[in-house]
Amino acid sequence: MALGTWWRGDTLPQLSTLPSFSAGISTDKGTIARMNQLTNEEIERRFDQGHFFYLAYMDETPAGYGWVATREGSIRELQLRFPISPRERYLWDFQTLPEWRGRGIYPHLLQTIILQELLDADRFWIGFKPDNEASERGITKAGFQIVGDFVFGEGPEITFGSYDNHERGLAAARFYHLPLTTL
Repeated sequence: MALGTWWRGDTLPQLSTLPSFSAGISTDKGTIARMNQLTNEEIERRFDQGHFFYLAYMDETPAGYGWVATREGSIRELQLRFPISPRERYLWDFQTLPEWRGRGIYPHLLQTIILQELLDADRFWIGFKPDNEASERGITKAGFQIVGDFVFGEGPEITFGSYDNHERGLAAARFYHLPLTTL
């Protein structure tokens, strides 16, 4: 799983306009359950853990969503849990609905989250599967820098492999509470 980050002071690239786009936090459990295929219990658990659900609209039609973790994050596929510092955010579990893909909704949603969370956060982290080119394009288009990937060793050991930006790679390893290696 590769990792992107955006830090206060980084530029937010100008995106093509989407006149009917809007996004914000939603607490409507019915909408969340339908969009994200979650039970009410799971939605409550996420809310209790300090997660926010952001919903993207085109006109008034839900078009995509994503979660923002503020206190604790996890990557189920890696069996990895990590605390989140108060001035950081972990973005996860995003989807643009199939009928809305290819219109630039994902990078607009990511930038909206950054702008809305910027009062309380300085760094944003987001992961994506290496074979998910559409996610990577949307993430980089929104202004995130791709800084590294998880590296699997012998047995259960996981390290964070940094690409060429040592400062951000080191920060990523600290964010996930993992040892750092260079790729």
